[in-house]
Amino acid sequence: MNQQEQESIQQQVEQILRELVEVASIRAGQIVVIGTSTSEVVGQRIGTSGAEAIAAELYAGLEKVRSEIGFYLAFQCCEHLNRALVVERAAAEYYRLDEVSAVPIAKAGGSMASYAYRHLTEPCLVETIEAHAGIDIGETLIGMHLRRVAVPVRPSIKQVGQARVTMARTRPKLIGGERAVYTCN
Repeated sequence: MNQQEQESIQQQVEQILRELVEVASIRAGQIVVIGTSTSEVVGQRIGTSGAEAIAAELYAGLEKVRSEIGFYLAFQCCEHLNRALVVERAAAEYYRLDEVSAVPIAKAGGSMASYAYRHLTEPCLVETIEAHAGIDIGETLIGMHLRRVAVPVRPSIKQVGQARVTMARTRPKLIGGERAVYTCN
């Protein structure tokens, strides 16, 4: 990929994250999970061609939106670390998440998680999370890290680079029967 294509990736991910934040009403302190295959972004099969330069562009676009709003990002690792997540220690403590011992690297964790681990303020790895929303770039399967009721969000951009984009927001369960009321007037 050339420099212009890489910069386009940063703009694409920034745009889809802004769309998700708006649709999901993401607020400061909430969690957005990010699953990314940099291999898929460059048009290769997942897990075969991790790209640090692509991770850097993705991170820059994500961080721009995150820093404006104040939510937490959780970066899903690959299967070699059992899809653990890289988060800021403050998020792990606030949400009482179980920390695990590993440091993601490109070949065990993935390029995106590895890059995030080196660039967050105080990173740590946690086993699971229940995020309020998420973006999956390259079909990395983030569903296990979303809250119980996930609702698909259709992004205006269907691909970042060559990778398919899937997004979801979550909502509380609707409980009760025919007399239940779900909104306040």
